[in-house]
Formats: sequence, C-alpha cells, structure tokens
Amino acid sequence: MSSIGIEFRQVTKRYGDARSPLVVKGIDLQVPKGTLTTILGPSGCGKTTSLRMIAGLESPTAGTILIDGQDVTTLGPAERNVSMVFQSYALFPHMNVIENVGYGLSVQGLSRDTTAQRARAAMELVGLAGFEQRLPSELSGGQQQRVAVARSLVLEPSVLLFDEPLSNLDARLRRSMREEIRSLQQRLQLTVAYVTHDQSEALAVSDQIIVMDAGLIAQAGTPRQLYEQPATTFVAGFMGEAMLFDAVVGADGRVCVGPLTFAPRQPVAAGPVKVAIRPEAWSPHPAGQPELGGLAGRLLKQAYLGSLSELTISTDLGEIFVVSPDVDRAWSIGEGVVLTLAGHGVSVVPA
Repeated sequence: MSSIGIEFRQVTKRYGDARSPLVVKGIDLQVPKGTLTTILGPSGCGKTTSLRMIAGLESPTAGTILIDGQDVTTLGPAERNVSMVFQSYALFPHMNVIENVGYGLSVQGLSRDTTAQRARAAMELVGLAGFEQRLPSELSGGQQQRVAVARSLVLEPSVLLFDEPLSNLDARLRRSMREEIRSLQQRLQLTVAYVTHDQSEALAVSDQIIVMDAGLIAQAGTPRQLYEQPATTFVAGFMGEAMLFDAVVGADGRVCVGPLTFAPRQPVAAGPVKVAIRPEAWSPHPAGQPELGGLAGRLLKQAYLGSLSELTISTDLGEIFVVSPDVDRAWSIGEGVVLTLAGHGVSVVPA
C-alpha cells in the first residue's frame, strides 16, 4: 500500500479548446496518507479546480492522478473511494439528519438496518447523537456542517475533501469547527485535502500547505516553513498580510531596511533582497527615545480590538499597519511613534 494518499504528476487543466488558457499548469503534488494538506491561494489560482480533479468531478487535460498508489485519472467519482464536503453542505431539505447521513449507503444498496447503524456511528463521531429526526432547517450552521462531514465519513473514504467548508460560518463557529475537523482527521488518521483562501485557517489545520498562484504551485511546506521561510515575494505577501520592503544585505550579513538593521534567521548572500514584515512584527514606542534607533513615524489611525490594538503609522517607508498586544497604551492621532522590529514575523526573500 502506498504511503502517498494523493499524488498529481504533471497535471494540467484547461476549460474549452486548445486556445483556452490553462487553469492548472502542470503541477506535481503529494498528500501523505493520514495527513491534512491545505491548498491555499487567492480566487482564480486553480485550487478548487485541483480539488475537483481529485474528486473526479473534473478531468485533467493532461497528467496523472493517483489515490493510494492507484491511477484514477480516468475513473469517475463513484469509482475513487473519495468523499467531498461542499461549501454549501448540499443537504437534502426534505430528509432528516439520519436519512441525509445514510443517503450514500442507501444508494449503494445496503440494508436499512446496516445503513442506520453506520449512520448513527458517523453521527456520534461528529457529536450529533440524538439529532436523528431533525430536519436541516432545524439545525444551526455548525450542526449542518457536521451532518455534511458525517455523510462523507459514513462512506469510509480513503480520501476526504473539503471545499471552503467554513466560509458560511461566523468567526467563533469557524474556529471551533476547524478545531473539530482537525481533531477528527487526526483521531481517525484520515487523508484530507482542504481548500481555503483563509491563511489563518490553513495555518491552524494543516500538516502541509500548498500555496497556488495563477495555476502553479508557488511553495509547499509545513505551516511554519511557509510563514517563516517564504520562498517568493508572492508567498511572503500572501501568508499573514506581510508588507514587502526593498532591503540590502551587507557584507556583515545583516539586513538593512531603511534605518533598521537586523540579523536574518538564515544566512543570506550580500546584495539586494526583499523583506516581508508582518503587522505583529512591529513594536511601537512613543517618540523621544533616541536609544531605540528604529523607524520614526506618526500615528494616522488606531483601533482597539480587545486583545489587540491596530495602528496605522506614516513613515518614510510608507504607511505601515501594526498589530500590537499592548492594549493599555493610549495613543493619540498625530503622535510621534518609533517602530522597532521584534524577533518574529520577519522574512527575507530573493529580490
């Protein structure tokens, strides 16, 4: 049995004839068995098309798709042992919860008793025991999401696919549901491919993140690798709202960004580079402390978010957006601010 759950080999996809542009441009990717890989990227990057090709809902124009080591490129969805949880949940409104969960089994011709038994077991896995007779309209958004997951799990797929599964939920429910999906995946050792455009969601649930840009894979790696060691300016800008600055690495190996200098986490060759600095990497201080060095500026905007303050500061490097955990500090609009860099949230990428 292959240790790779899902594999793409030089997969391309275009819609229309040979003159149409490629949506997916000859990508290679691997999802190890029993892990969760998120395909992340902006709208139109090819991530949902890639997921639909794994499911068999779209056929690749060229290339090979393998699931558990088996070539499934020409197989239909029903022949792939894959289940997909859609963004809209796609529940049948006239069926109660247990009928929705067991629908796939009844279509396969299993007996009513076996279907009900397996459906109840799947419902228990996602915390829906006792909800058998409810209709979808009687459920909250989070409960409907769980029904959709249970309906996929009951088929005992070798691969489970999620297409923007949390986008219809409010912020608090999104956080709890992503934790539940991650916990379920780890407990059952499921092979999962998960599509989202939300970076924080991807960082929270993934063993591996694949960032796509215009039909190509820009970078693949662990959440920490993509956040701390982005390979390109696109990945740096996309992961965590980083701002990009022109910088120079001196002969001593230190990086200079305007008046700021710092030692990079990994050695970098001397010469021009780009530096990606995330909002949480800045430390704001009141002006008038020359010993700090730092980047001088003036406060343009501020917002109090309870656990964080958001500041927009005008500097010689442009307007800089800062997220600070120091909520006790009372800033005034127009006040002088000095920005220094913390030891995290700063990445050096090739110019």
